[in-house]
Amino acid sequence: MVTSITSLSRSGLLDWLMQRVSAVVLAAYTVFLFGFFVTTSEVTFEVWQALFANFWVKIFTLATLLSLVGHIWVGMWTIATDYVKNAWTRFLVISVIALTNFIYFVVGFSAVWGV
Repeated sequence: MVTSITSLSRSGLLDWLMQRVSAVVLAAYTVFLFGFFVTTSEVTFEVWQALFANFWVKIFTLATLLSLVGHIWVGMWTIATDYVKNAWTRFLVISVIALTNFIYFVVGFSAVWGV
């Protein structure tokens, strides 16, 4: 078992559980957006803006964004530690993943909350 400070938890079980819970949140958000597109006859900027003006949609989107970041991190960390054997290359790969995840979160948060 690979033990590292870059692991999200000390237990593989918690990483597995985070992966599964985040997948359920991502699936629920996908179903929600699909339902919105199916039930809305014409999606204009005003309709889209009205949808995201609802506080609960912002919270659901933020939860989905956090789930996406956690899902990406656990999955990519697992792949990097399993398949990238050179320590410096693995450090570089994990650093790029962490930076990309951070950028995803900051851009997504600012887009949803208008910061």
